Amino acid sequence: MVDLIQNVELFLKKYKLEQQKNILVAFSGGVDSMCLADILAKLSSKYKFKITLIHLNHNWRGVESKQEEENAKHFAKSKNIEFYSETLPIDTPHTETAARELRYEFFENCANKFDSSIVLTAHNANDNAETILYRITKGTGIIGLCGIQEHRDIYYRPLLNVKRADIEQYAIENNLNPNHDSSNENTKYKRNLIRKDILPEMKKINPDIIDTVNSLITNAINDNKIIDEYLSGIKLKIKKDNSYITKAFTNLSSEIQDRLVYDIFQDYKLDYDRKTIEKIRDFINTNQDAKNGKTTSLNNNLWIFVNSDKIEVIKKEIPLSINLKITKTGKYELPNKIFEIAECSDMQTKFPKDSDNIAYVNLSNTKINFELRTREDGDIIRPLGCLGMQKLKKYINSKKIPKHERDNLLLLANGKEILWVIGLGISEKIKVEKTPTHVLKLYDK
Repeated sequence: MVDLIQNVELFLKKYKLEQQKNILVAFSGGVDSMCLADILAKLSSKYKFKITLIHLNHNWRGVESKQEEENAKHFAKSKNIEFYSETLPIDTPHTETAARELRYEFFENCANKFDSSIVLTAHNANDNAETILYRITKGTGIIGLCGIQEHRDIYYRPLLNVKRADIEQYAIENNLNPNHDSSNENTKYKRNLIRKDILPEMKKINPDIIDTVNSLITNAINDNKIIDEYLSGIKLKIKKDNSYITKAFTNLSSEIQDRLVYDIFQDYKLDYDRKTIEKIRDFINTNQDAKNGKTTSLNNNLWIFVNSDKIEVIKKEIPLSINLKITKTGKYELPNKIFEIAECSDMQTKFPKDSDNIAYVNLSNTKINFELRTREDGDIIRPLGCLGMQKLKKYINSKKIPKHERDNLLLLANGKEILWVIGLGISEKIKVEKTPTHVLKLYDK
């Protein structure tokens, strides 16, 4: 018989959670979460941390769901533990995916509400085995075989190495009266089907199937650590800032490319399958020579962008809407930046690069009556070193600026003539021959 109290205590010490002021517990009132809450109540008197039970009423089963909420509240009151609950709208979709997404959204809102970075959930060894079997039926790789993680972000799972039978025995010995969710009997939900029908059949082949699957999980975790260690060296060579260098990426084997694409899906918590991974990998390789770049969607708000220089994930953003009059020297405030134009009798440093947000210029033949804005139809520029004018669009194309970045470029304009594309270059019209008259700067507040 597993000593559950000692098991949870060791877990808390492993992650130094016993030193926390406020621990949230995801609390359905079922046997797993009730046992965890009961154990934490006992340990809290020793370590002096506060417990808050957070309960989400999915509202799928009407009166039964409400009664479960009341039972959960009654348990919290009997243990002198703070209790907080919310109820989902009656028209919430009755799917496992929707329930999970809304449940974790609730947990994270509670973490903000109660100023806590710790949410304990009562997942156990059986849950982990059931998860692996489910993933195998849907298709998974080594990372999928790693199962439910013991710790990720704000979530910690102290009972993950404990079998459900040991938890149920604890409940009996401690006279606990947990909720019994009737929907757990409905095998139309795939995890219930695995728990009630498939695992019992597998136990006929291997009575220790739960231990066996959890051993597989341990092996997968260890193998994945080796792969991550190997890939970390590769990433150092092929990553620049938050993007991959295109040629370096496409020179890798397709197997490594697939794993790197998979990591992107993991980083952004996106759903995936094998076909999706291969589709993105093929898209990258097909468009590796695109000068201006191509995009393909990952979900409603995220895209993969590829051009001949880089591969990156981009977010859907509302273009900047800025039009600021610049009529004299001084500082001008933008939402998150400051633009400054100042007199400059002599250069104190070497000329900055075009990519820098600073420029030394000659305005002796130009009145300070400018606009700081984003691009407009009809904009033109006389690029540094050129004799004639050209359309701004052509100039930006020549600089290989991705399409999704163009609408947010800041320009110093004189009517339709662009004098400085900040971060790209200045116009021939305001270049310095000998001594600059002014210095232009853009910097963070």
